[in-house]
Amino acid sequence: MAETSNVQKRPGLMRRAYDWTMANASKPHAWWALFAVSFAESSFFPIPPDVMLVPMALANRRRAFLLAAWCTLASVMGGILGYAIGSLLYDSVGQWLIAAYGYGEKLDEFRALYAEYGAWIILIKGLTPIPFKLVTIASGFAGYDFATFVMLSVITRGARFFLVAGLIYVFGEPIRHFIEKRLEMAMLIALAVVIAGFVIAKYVI
Repeated sequence: MAETSNVQKRPGLMRRAYDWTMANASKPHAWWALFAVSFAESSFFPIPPDVMLVPMALANRRRAFLLAAWCTLASVMGGILGYAIGSLLYDSVGQWLIAAYGYGEKLDEFRALYAEYGAWIILIKGLTPIPFKLVTIASGFAGYDFATFVMLSVITRGARFFLVAGLIYVFGEPIRHFIEKRLEMAMLIALAVVIAGFVIAKYVI
């Protein structure tokens, strides 16, 4: 009689990435990867750190707020790099990055708005899915006061990441159950939010 064997279906890429993040959430390299993504997202990288922050916080909810603080630190440091690009390298790197994200035609208008609404622009846009790198580069290009820029970045990015951490700390189990049961749907929602940010930046604002 022929032998039979049960062949398990190999998990998809998203499931493997999620499982890896959950398994390695407390290891140093995961924290440094989260720092790198948070830093880069504020100056040139298109993917928000939430894709790592959420599963890492779910893996250990007691560290959710520490992770939020870590993301805030990295994001503000990346924002300083973005500010420097806008202030010192706009004619080369800054202009290319702004154009790549579809905001080049509106940057002069954006710069004019800073004269009247600079603080509100940083605070509000730092909380939305609009790519924060647009705010940091434009802040440097507009010559916005650096110390005020850093202070407002700490406030708005801290509020963003601590809100995520707070929701996970309070509603962690239902959120984890939903993500693990419907991972593909959760990732599609996250992707839709990222795309919406770029669409808003290009066509609405």
